[in-house]
Amino acid sequence: MIQARDFVHDALGRGYDWYAGVPCSFLTPFINYVIGDGAIGYVSAANEGDAVAIAAGTWIGGHRGIAMMQNSGLGNALNPLTSLLHTFRIPVLLICTHRGAPGVDDEPQHDLMGRVTGPLLDTVHVPWTRFPSDPAEISAVLDEADHRAAERRAYALVLEKGSCAPHPPAPAAAAPRPTPVPVEGRGHVLTAAERGSRQEALEAIVAASDEPRTVVVATTGYTGRELYAIADRPNHLYMVGSMGCASSLGLGLALARPDLRVVVADGDGAALMRMGNLATIGAYLPKNLLHVVLDNEAHDSTGAQATVSSRIDLAGVAAACGYRRVLRTDSATELREFLRTPEQDGPYFAHMKIRTGTRGTLPRPALRPPDVLDRLMDRIGRTP
Repeated sequence: MIQARDFVHDALGRGYDWYAGVPCSFLTPFINYVIGDGAIGYVSAANEGDAVAIAAGTWIGGHRGIAMMQNSGLGNALNPLTSLLHTFRIPVLLICTHRGAPGVDDEPQHDLMGRVTGPLLDTVHVPWTRFPSDPAEISAVLDEADHRAAERRAYALVLEKGSCAPHPPAPAAAAPRPTPVPVEGRGHVLTAAERGSRQEALEAIVAASDEPRTVVVATTGYTGRELYAIADRPNHLYMVGSMGCASSLGLGLALARPDLRVVVADGDGAALMRMGNLATIGAYLPKNLLHVVLDNEAHDSTGAQATVSSRIDLAGVAAACGYRRVLRTDSATELREFLRTPEQDGPYFAHMKIRTGTRGTLPRPALRPPDVLDRLMDRIGRTP
């Protein structure tokens, strides 16, 4: 059995200064210790996939991140594990508990995942080992994590019951609930046929994002491809998978790099898929994050099947979650003006209605995803 500080301090010495996770009773000592350590950032994620994407964002910004989760939630993380970390070669370190381990009495819902945790990690090409239960083992485990990071591969530590001694919780900080801000903008006044195009909205984002310190993260599907067609810039990151994770990756990057201005170009389907991250953003209040949802009420790139966004007030949701400025509009001009306002007390949220459809045949980025990411990191002064 080890003390949480034994592992956390050794990891901190190797640059692991951000954690994101979803609690498990096996993880309680680590979460309690990390929250109480002022040198370490911790984000309580809405789900395990968001935790992975948040940690990926901190790594892009130059800070090594650890994603913590119960193995029952490993399924929630498979999407970003396979189509974000693997695709872009982002070496996040995972701490995954082993509920339902063979021979260990546990709740029935953990039985199957307990038996397949290791094989599942093997299947998705995430190398793993047992979490150290002796302080003398920590250095060798972190050496292997360093080796995998040099290869730009994720690495997992599977934590068995009783590996870590209890640690008391940190005193709870007072966190008054912010009063929702009034929603700005003219609202959604145009019919679906009258609304502007995605291209017009993305051109407004590009026009407001030309300064050197701005990063634009575009969600998967037509949004990233159309942004590439409009202007391929070193400060653009085109998500090609991990649907719904653009905002959580943007959150991690914004928290790790407060000197940057992070603009997330999201879609209604993606935002709805991981809407819990709106609450996480509103709770952690990154001042430098601007979250734009381009809403055509459809999954456009798969045949324009309807989403439920026509029944959801996403701007109202963002205001209720704690975003500090919120715009509701269907005007590209109004969006451009909103984005050009210098951020002072973010995060900001813009909900713009657009029509379905896209410009002709959209090209795909000529660079491979890791090369797009390396170009971005070079742009922001981050050595891969």
